[in-house]
Amino acid sequence: MSEQSLHRAVCPGSYDPVTNGHIDVVRRAAALFDEVVVAVLTNPAKRPTFTLEERLDLLQQTVGDLDGVSVAAVHDGLLVDYCTKIGAQAVVKGLRSGTDFAYELPMALMNRHLTGLETVFLPGEPAFEHVSSSLVKEVAGHGGDVSGLVPDVVLARLLERLG
Repeated sequence: MSEQSLHRAVCPGSYDPVTNGHIDVVRRAAALFDEVVVAVLTNPAKRPTFTLEERLDLLQQTVGDLDGVSVAAVHDGLLVDYCTKIGAQAVVKGLRSGTDFAYELPMALMNRHLTGLETVFLPGEPAFEHVSSSLVKEVAGHGGDVSGLVPDVVLARLLERLG
């Protein structure tokens, strides 16, 4: 494996909101790659709880201090095109379960088919395998305690937003 192959990776997601599970994956990716770009994607089919700018800010506050980690928005187009544009050699995805793998594998294979972009799957931390952004929002929206599942700064904004 050449030194170049471990240079830059992208951790894509909607991060609405960023969870401690996301942060775990970003930290571990940062230990494997020289540079990690946490890429915030927009999905026109979804109505996010936080604006793109708010998600970027929350990520900057939670992972921006990690060596070699930056945060960026991907406004449109294919992830592989963004990765080619910034010279990323890999996409890093965290997997909580076999269901995540079944969802992510076809995309990983298509990305490799299109441009040769590789995907690295990192098994999630077992303590967070039940945590997803959508579940955190649902539980918090009904008054449930999601502390410990999201960073404190995210928890405060989430409770403020959801009332």
